[in-house]
Parts: sequence; C-alpha cells; structure tokens
Amino acid sequence: MQPPSRRTFLALGLLTLTACTADHTGPTAGGPGLRPDPDVPVRLRAIAAVDALLAGYDTLTPPDARTAELRAEHVRHRAALAEGLPPSTPSPSVTTTGPGAGTGAGTGTPTATSTPTPAGPAAGGPAALELRTAETLLADLDTASPSLARLLASVAAADTRHAALLGTPVPPAPVQPAATPSAPPTATPARGPSPEALTALQNALGAEHAAVYGYGVVGARLPEDPQRADARTAHAAHQAQRDGWQRLLTSLDVAPAPAAGGYQLPFPVGSPADATRLAAHLETRLTTVYADLVAAVPVPHRRAAALALRDCTLRAHRWGAPGQPFPGIADPAPSPTATPTAG
Repeated sequence: MQPPSRRTFLALGLLTLTACTADHTGPTAGGPGLRPDPDVPVRLRAIAAVDALLAGYDTLTPPDARTAELRAEHVRHRAALAEGLPPSTPSPSVTTTGPGAGTGAGTGTPTATSTPTPAGPAAGGPAALELRTAETLLADLDTASPSLARLLASVAAADTRHAALLGTPVPPAPVQPAATPSAPPTATPARGPSPEALTALQNALGAEHAAVYGYGVVGARLPEDPQRADARTAHAAHQAQRDGWQRLLTSLDVAPAPAAGGYQLPFPVGSPADATRLAAHLETRLTTVYADLVAAVPVPHRRAAALALRDCTLRAHRWGAPGQPFPGIADPAPSPTATPTAG
C-alpha cells in the first residue's frame, strides 16, 4: 500500500454523518379496528432465537469469565428486542443473579427464566449458535420496521463478534453482489428511494472515501508484518464497498459524491500504535454509519448495509476496539430505574 501523496487528512466529521431515519415509535395498541403491529412476530422470533442461544450458554460447565460476559450481552439483547412488544403480548422474563448481571456492570451470570427450545448447543458449541442466531435475525430484516431492522442488524453484528471471540473465523461478505441491484429495472418504479435513503447512501459513500484514505495512512505507519497485511486487506475491502455504493447510486440515477478535497485526522498518527488506533476508530465510526443505513435504505438493500455493519464490527474487533453490545447504536435495552416524566 503506497503512502498517500496528498497533504490531506481524514475527516472525523465524514465518519459521524448519520442518516435521517424513519423511527418506529412502538407497537399499535390492541383495540377494535386497529391493525396488529407487524413487528410483534419479528420480535418474538428474535427473542426465541436469543433464548435458544442463552440455553446453549447454560450448557457450559463451568462457564468462564468470557462466556459469562457474552451471555450477559445476550440478556441485554433480549431486553431490547422485547421492549417493543405491546402490553397484551406475554413476554418471557429474564432474571439475573449476581451484582450487575445482564447490565455489563458486574460479573454475575444472568439466567433466563423462560424455557426456550434449544438449538442443539452440542452442534458446534456456542460459536456455531452465535452464527446461527445472527443469520436468523438477518433473515427478518425485510419484514421489520426501519428501527427494528437496525436493532436486528446490530445484534447480529454483535453475535458474529462473539463467534470471532470464541475462535470461529467469519469470512467477509461479498460486497459486489450484495451492494448492487439484483437485476436491471424493467420499468420505472412507482416510488423511488426517499431523500433520507439517498442521503444515507451518500453518507456511507463519503465515509468509505474517508476510510480508503485513512487506511493509506494506517498502512504507511505500520511495519511489514501481519498487521500491515491486515491493513492492505481492509483497504481493499473499503475500496470494494465504496465502489459498490457508487454503482448503486448510479443505478438509481443519482450522481455519487466524490471524495472530499481535504481530510483531517482525528488525532496525530506517527507510530504503529497510533495507526492501529486509527484503524479501530475508522471501523467503529463506520458501524454507526451502517446501522443508520440499515434503517434508511429500501428493503432490498438492507442486508447489504447489515453485512457492511457486521464486517466493520469484526474489523474493529481485530484492531482492538472495545466490544459493543449494540454495534453502531446506543444501548436500546430498557433501564429498570427509568421512570416516566410528566407532560
């Protein structure tokens, strides 16, 4: 990878652009003449998948500190997925044992009180269950509301990071077929992507322009070792993702935004340690861009955005970024101490 020839710097701002997304404010209350919330069956399927994963972790004897921490994250996932259920829908409860269990604040092991159907924890162990759960969540992207789709994609990304932590390699998604339309349109669609969706796509493209440049800086500061090879691989992946969004925008008759003329680094990068920190920063910021993109783009392109979120989450993990229970989004799990405000 050649050092960058331009005297430009990576713009932190480009990586903090977020899309305007349609927010799903919650389920429709039951009552005469009101339609049931279509998110309810999606949430229930996701909760069942997480319950099966929790049951798989319960078979580990004895659990170690790492698997206890991962299991605690899944309790938080489950709480976030159950948050949107209407009051009339029975929601299996989850209890915890030990200080801070299920909140990340302590080391206690959370325990699910529901009785899920095990997914065969012996077939590959927790890592295989993590990957199966991630795919189950992604399978429902097309039928979920925008905000629930974002949550499903975030939890699936966390699951794949868990699988990597448990020693199972996760290959990157094939960018080219995922990021372009499956077939040319045969007629003018009645309704094209919303302005919010196009803005989110341009934000993702701009963030990838910045990441491509950023990895030029990263590679120039690393010695010839496996880390520099990882930087080359990530650089190529971001180039491919950038090109994918450019093709998609062009297919929508929208001019792709060009790379910016100048970039600013978020911090000085003068050593291999700085370069590693920059790579982790780039990937972490991109998870926010892609989580928002999942919620903003039309249904046919949600999976491409979700897989980009997953891959950025995995690369952030490899570069040493702290693990996030909900990559790309703020923790949506309900707080047990929260109280409603008047007015």
